[in-house]
Amino acid sequence: MSPSPRRPRRGHPRGRPNSDVSRGRPDHHDPTAGIGGAAPAQSALTLRLGLAAFGLVVCTLFGVLALQADVPAFFPVALFVLAAVALVDLVVVARRKARGEPG
Repeated sequence: MSPSPRRPRRGHPRGRPNSDVSRGRPDHHDPTAGIGGAAPAQSALTLRLGLAAFGLVVCTLFGVLALQADVPAFFPVALFVLAAVALVDLVVVARRKARGEPG
């Protein structure tokens, strides 16, 4: 008996279900949501995106200035590491926003 051909997956490219659960749940991080008429908590992704961009620019700029100045090598290296962390955070937040998470 020959195996039947595989059907292409639908929904998420990795085979996960394409539902609201995979996009983020509005009240997930707020255990007190709905108590006393409180609004559901929202993620501050846009604020985090702006702060990561600011951190990337500032750390890169000061890292370049520290390289030109007569300072120990530790300072520019630390600033460039922080800039790399900000860049990774920027990519993570941008992917979450592109996925449709609120915030």
